[in-house]
Amino acid sequence: MTYNLKKEAEKKERLAGGHRLCAGCGAGITVRGVLRALDPEDKAVVVNATSCLEVSTFMYPYTAYEDSFIHSAFENAAATAAGVETAYKVLQHKGKVKENFKVIAFGGDGGTYDIGLQSLSGAIERNHDFVYVCYDNEAYMNTGIQRSSSTPRFADATTSPAGSKLPGKQQNKDLTAIIAAHGSPYVAQTAFIGNMGDLHEKARKAIYTEGANFLNVLSPCPRGWRYNAADIAHISRMAVDTCVWPLFEIEDGVYRLTYEPKKKLPVEEFLKLQGRFSHMFKEGSEWMIEEAQSYVDKKWEQLLNKCR
Repeated sequence: MTYNLKKEAEKKERLAGGHRLCAGCGAGITVRGVLRALDPEDKAVVVNATSCLEVSTFMYPYTAYEDSFIHSAFENAAATAAGVETAYKVLQHKGKVKENFKVIAFGGDGGTYDIGLQSLSGAIERNHDFVYVCYDNEAYMNTGIQRSSSTPRFADATTSPAGSKLPGKQQNKDLTAIIAAHGSPYVAQTAFIGNMGDLHEKARKAIYTEGANFLNVLSPCPRGWRYNAADIAHISRMAVDTCVWPLFEIEDGVYRLTYEPKKKLPVEEFLKLQGRFSHMFKEGSEWMIEEAQSYVDKKWEQLLNKCR
């Protein structure tokens, strides 16, 4: 299905305005983009792990969601979604529910890469018919910008500070590859700014492909990444054009690149826009940029080979 911006813009919003997400936050844009991929006649049950998104869109008994909403704990969003999907099938079989519902879980990287990974792994292995969306802002932003396993190497976070002894966080983790290894019917990595068509088409495939599907969406955070709110579009674009965050999908184990930059930009074009990487540009720290570039180049070549 081809993305039609005008047609999509005419759809009724499923995330109401007036929530408490920060200006320049990627999470709200991610949610709006994913929910917009639903057919207007279909309903949704939204499961949301404890996170920035949850505390900003839900304050009992009020919610910013127009669809049914469940707040789960950090560690069990996928298990909750699996339970909802199972109950829905039973109610359908008994003739008690006639409407068409889609189950969509949202979690930040802390509740997905780390605390909720076990329940996500189990739900995908059992192949429940639902979509798990990770809005990846690369740290525990809600509780003080602590590092998560999604936080990129060398990033400065409150629990992996850049200083004279350590140059920020020391590890990288590729969750999209981990989920793909489970054999999920549909797995994709996407971003929203400048790529709304990419996000929409992947969200639609994830929602309407039967089985346990996964979207990893880059969702910049102005406070944690330390950028001006108005720069979110440029930062998202640089993440994609430097191949720090490549856009691709995996359908039934087959990799496909959905965007290839005409000119692959050097990684510092992304890094220099954010305060969390400012220490990498100090004299004597050139080796960090070189290692970051080497890692990105290696992962990009691996992805290209898989897509070939």
